[in-house]
Amino acid sequence: MPARREALSVTEVLALPAMVDGWPDAAAACGGISRTTWYELVAKDDAPVPVVRIGRAIKVRRADLLAFLKIQENDDSAGEATPTPSVEHVNESQQIGTRS
Repeated sequence: MPARREALSVTEVLALPAMVDGWPDAAAACGGISRTTWYELVAKDDAPVPVVRIGRAIKVRRADLLAFLKIQENDDSAGEATPTPSVEHVNESQQIGTRS
């Protein structure tokens, strides 16, 4: 019997990194697909989410999993950091060590 992992909960899917392993994380997030079925779907370009091949590794973007599962990120902005300008957006008069 092929290895099978139970489907992930919404909390577990939201906790995944930006790029997840195709097996077992992405397959589990897509409803507990077995290893054999997952690799057959990937080989046929018929996986339920787009896959990214990095060498022999198969990865899936977390954003694609969320879209497939119709899960939205938490919109609570209370914990967001205040954006700061990057070096590219600072004008020359504000840069330290530049000659005018």
